[in-house]
Amino acid sequence: MYNKLFLLGIGIVLCISCNSNSAKTDDHNDNATATIRDYEDIIEDGKLKALIAYSSTSYFLYKGRAMGYEYELLQRLATHFGLELELIVAEDLNSLLSELEKGNVDLVAYGLAITSERKKKVAFTDYLYLTNQVLVQRKPDNWRQLTLDKIREKLIRDPIQLIDDTVSVRFNSSYFERLGNLSREIGGTIKIDTILGKISTAEIIKMVAEEERDYTIADKNLATINASYYPILDVSVPVSFSQRIAWAVNKDSGVLLEKINEWIESQKKTADYYVIYNKYFQNKRYFNRRVNSEFYSLTNNQISQYDGIIKENALEIGWDWRLLASLVYQESGFDTEANAWTGAQGLMQLMPRTAKELGVANSSEPIDNINAGSKYLKSIYDNFEEITDTVQRIKFTMGAYNSGYYHIMDARKLAKLNNLNANIWDDNVNEMMLALSYPQSFNHPLVNYGYVNGIEPYNYVDQIFERYEHYKNFIKQ
Repeated sequence: MYNKLFLLGIGIVLCISCNSNSAKTDDHNDNATATIRDYEDIIEDGKLKALIAYSSTSYFLYKGRAMGYEYELLQRLATHFGLELELIVAEDLNSLLSELEKGNVDLVAYGLAITSERKKKVAFTDYLYLTNQVLVQRKPDNWRQLTLDKIREKLIRDPIQLIDDTVSVRFNSSYFERLGNLSREIGGTIKIDTILGKISTAEIIKMVAEEERDYTIADKNLATINASYYPILDVSVPVSFSQRIAWAVNKDSGVLLEKINEWIESQKKTADYYVIYNKYFQNKRYFNRRVNSEFYSLTNNQISQYDGIIKENALEIGWDWRLLASLVYQESGFDTEANAWTGAQGLMQLMPRTAKELGVANSSEPIDNINAGSKYLKSIYDNFEEITDTVQRIKFTMGAYNSGYYHIMDARKLAKLNNLNANIWDDNVNEMMLALSYPQSFNHPLVNYGYVNGIEPYNYVDQIFERYEHYKNFIKQ
């Protein structure tokens, strides 16, 4: 089963309640401490609570799809454990470890340098990769007209040259700690400009490139991939020895730590582990294409080029437009030329007969396809008027859009027969959709429309709502 993603403090938000905010990691009651969970508790609960950062490499939205180094690894980890993944997005990168110490999360999935000070507070996993810290600085404005030697003359080449200069980093970061140690090592003061915890390292690097700050420090892999987009940056000066980068768990979660380390060891023996790393930290062409895209969440508040028409139709049917966008992505990945083996076509994969009934002459035409698909959704939604819970009604609508209205009605009959709630999709009717894949169910006298591949609508609804959670996290209403 696909992992389900939940954002802390956020329920399913539809048009009737359209305020959506990222999960907050700042605890308003500092004295409130959750129970520290170990592996057995997590397995019993069925969910792994992981704190992740919204950044250009950890977790972001690109062309309608959630991506990121930490995100991809977390998905694999949760699948390995057979758990649902509860993602909690950090608003303050300075509070990552305090959230772990409070017991609000089971795991901090962020590239943390293992330091002696941090080891006093938390337990680190085996390292994910090695890197070192480098100085991020601008080349002279006319650097393209200069020789390499001339450029070097104008750059800081030794950390000792930073004495009395100002370097911008987040407080509580390993960079802040390193600057303090560096000042002592070189026998002079490096002034530290502390940046707000909600600003990622990549954003601080951008500040340097755009002359909003003079210098910063960053891990070499992160600095190098960002410098590929900002060629005016120099990231060649090391300011630390090699460091181990890892995730963190609570010190009292010893079994969880052991299990994660076993998983990391097994992953390092696979090619995919290194492919994922290279995708986010080595592939400069892919990084630049992503940053230049209109449909990259760190650049624009857009999901696709069809957002406008999706918003109009979402208003007509009374849905959050991001939810409708997630359905469109599920159907076609926003590919107007998408065709299914069943004959379904276009962005919302209309069947030829349905398209004809709805007056669509060309299913590849985006506006007509979305208008017609949304109209069809509304007609299905209206048929479930006895279902009073809006979220559940939408889930029934989606299930019917995928598999057919009458298969859903058969599943509702089976739900009643099995003492389940025929008006609840989750853990009730969706389970009966699975049952309709088997002869003892689809041959039952109450079933009028026979076999259906129940795993398709089951996963279909789950995946749309899972993606919707991502969209709410990245895209403002």
